[in-house]
Amino acid sequence: MTGGLAGGIVQQVSDGAEVLAPVCSFLTRLSSPSPELQDRTGGFIKEELNLAGTTTLQRKHRERLKNILKNLQEWILLKQASEGEGSEKQLNRVMDPGCVDSKCVAPITEDGSMDRRGNPAIRANTGRWRSAILLLVQSSNWNFNKNAFNYGLVTCAFFGVGVNLVVFLRRVLRQDNVEAANNISKWTGTVYIFSLIGAFLSDSYWGRYVTCAIFQIIYVTGLVIMSLASYFLLVKPSGCGAAKAHCDPPSAPGVALFYLSTYMIAFGNGGYQPSVATFGSDQFDETDPREARSKVAFFSYFYLALNVGSIFSNTVLVYYEDSGQWIMGFWVSAAAAALALVLFLLGTPNYRYFKSSGNPLTRVAQVFVAAFRKWHAEVPRGELLHEVEGEDPKVSGIRKIIHSDGLRFLDRAATVTEEDHRAPASMDNPWRLCTVTQVEEVKCILRMLPIWLCTIVYSVVFTQMASLFVEQGATMDTKVGSFHIPAASMSVFDILSVLAFVAIYRRGLVPVMARLSGNPQGLTELQRMGVGLVIGMAAMVVAGVVEVERLKRVAAPDQPSSLSVLWQVPQYALIGASEVFMYVGQLEFFNGQAPDGVKSFGSALCMASISLGNYVSIVLVSVVMSLTAGDKRPGWIPGNLNSGHLDRFYFLLAALSLVDLAVYIACAAWYKGIKLDSGDEAGKAPAHV
Repeated sequence: MTGGLAGGIVQQVSDGAEVLAPVCSFLTRLSSPSPELQDRTGGFIKEELNLAGTTTLQRKHRERLKNILKNLQEWILLKQASEGEGSEKQLNRVMDPGCVDSKCVAPITEDGSMDRRGNPAIRANTGRWRSAILLLVQSSNWNFNKNAFNYGLVTCAFFGVGVNLVVFLRRVLRQDNVEAANNISKWTGTVYIFSLIGAFLSDSYWGRYVTCAIFQIIYVTGLVIMSLASYFLLVKPSGCGAAKAHCDPPSAPGVALFYLSTYMIAFGNGGYQPSVATFGSDQFDETDPREARSKVAFFSYFYLALNVGSIFSNTVLVYYEDSGQWIMGFWVSAAAAALALVLFLLGTPNYRYFKSSGNPLTRVAQVFVAAFRKWHAEVPRGELLHEVEGEDPKVSGIRKIIHSDGLRFLDRAATVTEEDHRAPASMDNPWRLCTVTQVEEVKCILRMLPIWLCTIVYSVVFTQMASLFVEQGATMDTKVGSFHIPAASMSVFDILSVLAFVAIYRRGLVPVMARLSGNPQGLTELQRMGVGLVIGMAAMVVAGVVEVERLKRVAAPDQPSSLSVLWQVPQYALIGASEVFMYVGQLEFFNGQAPDGVKSFGSALCMASISLGNYVSIVLVSVVMSLTAGDKRPGWIPGNLNSGHLDRFYFLLAALSLVDLAVYIACAAWYKGIKLDSGDEAGKAPAHV
């Protein structure tokens, strides 16, 4: 086989005589492939390519040599890894001379992903939906339905604690409404702030797999401590904490352990979420058209998974906790998280991995320092800026980015001056001279920030579902026949809306929009986020109209309105629909547009938006009350909503959303997508954004 292979390759490159020497030299080492040869292949390819690059070969000959040597390396890997009847067919396909310059999909990934041993990942044995499903299993929620069980565990554990935590604080820890509500807002915001820490560690040092494992261990530990503290120190007497079953005053050690455990849960869940979202998308090679489509679909299913099992958390688990079975609820959450960790570890042999690329903050600082040092330097054309040949030895696992014309002042960092030529050491000092890829990383981050800031107003709208929507529902008629509907349970219509619209979008809108727009994704990420903003604004208008009608049907100031709580279904359903467009679009956008060195940071931006939305909502409510409440005025959002004007606050949020939409459209029009250099012209096209 080796002889036939050599003949085919020689025929491929006969028009470039200069490349024959390194190729033939490499072929002499292939007569008896061994593990040692496999270890040496990568370095040898770089050595021979660098040698060829020093001649006067034209670009097409260098690229052809690169493709040939890459296919030879793939052949070695498959010869050792492939087993079974299909291996010979695979090997023949790899070495088909017609695939050297064609669009044939290589049997190993081309996005830089590796298997657990550090070798290039083989498509057939690693990643794809086989690994992604395990991540969806352990990144979503607990559900006893065997068909939906795959969407179980980590988030159920989170919702099993968080969805009813405010009631636990009031009934067991004896906090008043204001103190409990503020503690919940701080805790929820902290969860998503911690996502930035997890993303930083994932991108810089640990890698996504290790980050997920460590933060899950912290998460499980926090849940176990909470369960033990509640059993031994807090829920006394046993079974207390129901609506009419009072608990003994909590002990100081019990309260301390409780807060320690809750913030361990926040730290573990917050650090884990952005890493698992990015790690799941890592299982698909975007250079393969089929896997690229699956990668886009993954984020929809990921968000779907985050909602499926929460039906169980928001109904069954909450019911038992509300009846005083707090300890059982906490232990169920701990068991769910522990099982999620086991499932995550089971997938270790088949995952695809990326190396961490070092501290991105240092690389960003180097660009600004180098640009400031050369502030008066004249910036040349893009092709004259500094870029290294081959892989940058200072960073690993980062693909090159094509130069863009925007934010030209940063290009000074990659400008080679006469002073750099006079001092050759400056060429290797990133604090004086950066590569085009390093500069483009900073440009990508700066371009994404305005888009991200525009999502915070939407997060303010989204957070009303867990606060003001519930308070509004509590002042409505919550009986349907003889059945009482808890106001907090209305959030199930948000979840059902998410489930429905994910299916509608994936199965209905995407095919139709793909035919109309020519974009296989249907709508671009930026378009989807814009649609989410519009639907969120509509939800606030509907909520305001419902509140106007509720106030009309108030018979007495201290009595609930006669308007049925089911009139809240449209506003919950609209919020759910907006999530599908906004939050799924955010996950796809920030993950796809973030440079390789800050992928997890891109996912964390989505979660940080939710965090800031909680904090901005608290400030906005405080400002509104300070401006609208007086000596004889109760304000828009008083303790008794029958005396206020919650409708005006909803309409205010709708107006803010309209202004935010206008700013967002301007930012989206200004935005330019990242362009990765894959070595051919096809790879230089910007992503659909």
